[in-house]
Amino acid sequence: MYDVVVVGAGNAALCAAIAAHEGGARVLVLEKATEEEKGGNSYFTAGGFRFAHDGLDDVCQDVLTDLSDQEKARIDLPAHDRQYFYDTLMKVTHHQADEEMAWRLIDGSRPTMGWLRGHNVRFIPMFGRQSYEVDGKHRFYGGVNIEAVGGGAGLVEALLRRVGELGIEIRYGTGATRLVQDDQCRIEAIEVRGPNGYEQVATRAVVLACGGFEANPEMRVRYLGHGWDLCRVRGTRHNTGDGIRMALDIGAVPFGNWSGCHSVGWDISAPPFGDRTVLDNFQKHSYPLGIMVNIEGKRFVDEGEDYRNLTYVRFGRAIMGQPRRTCVQIFDQKTVGMLRDEYRIKQVTRAEASTIEALAEALDLPPAALAATVREFNAACQPGDYNPAILDGVRTEGIVPPKSNWALPLDTPPYVGYVTTTGITFTFGGLRINETSEVQDVTGRSIPGLYAAGELVGGLFYENYPGGSGLMAGSVFGKLAGGFAARYAAGNQAA
Repeated sequence: MYDVVVVGAGNAALCAAIAAHEGGARVLVLEKATEEEKGGNSYFTAGGFRFAHDGLDDVCQDVLTDLSDQEKARIDLPAHDRQYFYDTLMKVTHHQADEEMAWRLIDGSRPTMGWLRGHNVRFIPMFGRQSYEVDGKHRFYGGVNIEAVGGGAGLVEALLRRVGELGIEIRYGTGATRLVQDDQCRIEAIEVRGPNGYEQVATRAVVLACGGFEANPEMRVRYLGHGWDLCRVRGTRHNTGDGIRMALDIGAVPFGNWSGCHSVGWDISAPPFGDRTVLDNFQKHSYPLGIMVNIEGKRFVDEGEDYRNLTYVRFGRAIMGQPRRTCVQIFDQKTVGMLRDEYRIKQVTRAEASTIEALAEALDLPPAALAATVREFNAACQPGDYNPAILDGVRTEGIVPPKSNWALPLDTPPYVGYVTTTGITFTFGGLRINETSEVQDVTGRSIPGLYAAGELVGGLFYENYPGGSGLMAGSVFGKLAGGFAARYAAGNQAA
């Protein structure tokens, strides 16, 4: 008999396991993937966290504990207070995010970062991806400025090391298939399928933290819509909606934005599922420095609408609406040097040419149409004080769609184009939890002994997503779910 069984082995699940152990529980972690494919979606992320803080001095106390004085002197890290976090989340979700969940995330974020560091997860500033060097200082922007050492893979490995140090048992290649309840609706066991077939594992509580349905093409089409079976999957192939299905089967209520998802611009040569070597470097997120066109040579979004961290998810979905789900990002020599490192991997799909027409031919775009788009864009660019680290207001006038910030003419050859499609990360719809992370049923009551955390929890993200809040939500709600599950199990020892 286990006190708590955690389903999944990504960031949220491992945080839940550690917190349950801290609560005195005997814990088992179930991971459907083999040990070679462990880590869920968390493994494929950049490892960035968005959390409430008061600036560099604050985070250096117990999060960025490894910075030297010289490094600190070259960093301009703006405060990211709780109200700004809330306003940002509500802005991008059009005030659809569940308010109580939002505040639990925000107010739990800063203490949870310290808790993670206390469990030997190390953090560094995201110098290369979330800052520009201006006047000799790294000026961070957009709110997600700190990452786990080694990115998502490093985060998972650090948490797994900690789980091992604490003696928490993990069973790989063992997927949960069914939740078992007693006659009072309490969780009493979980059915699993492992290397030797099916078995039931007795437990007092279960924490579901095994991701959404992004790797399930049938569910993607059913809930996200036509064509979504054809998109690439950024992360693990194992997130097929199992945890959501098991909970719905025993009466859990569906909650959140079931037609929404986190998706990004993704190199068109990327494989169907995440590559454990390339990881998240198939993403192409420097589009604010140039323009994006479809295969007809036409722009279709305002590339400078807001900081990348607040637009890339929505633009990933916008690419799905373009012909053949394809987009080309175009830059000239004024900005090519500022592109993120992900543009320099050997697997990138790119072309370079001395004229826009020649670039179009190399990318199989209509030359006349692309040249006309670039001429129109260049003529619409207004003068101003260009600064990629702020919303600089350097914009276009008289074209649709506009470019609201960072609008520089494309006039300095050679020109470079990168071909992208859409990569789905995780889905927004899922289960409803209450303030103690208990899964709610269709009558509004808690399912005794069932808890949830991570990407299969609905209600937080709608239509869009502020970068860095996914891992943070996984850690915050994973820690809460594990702690409350341990407390529940301790109170039901006689059950």
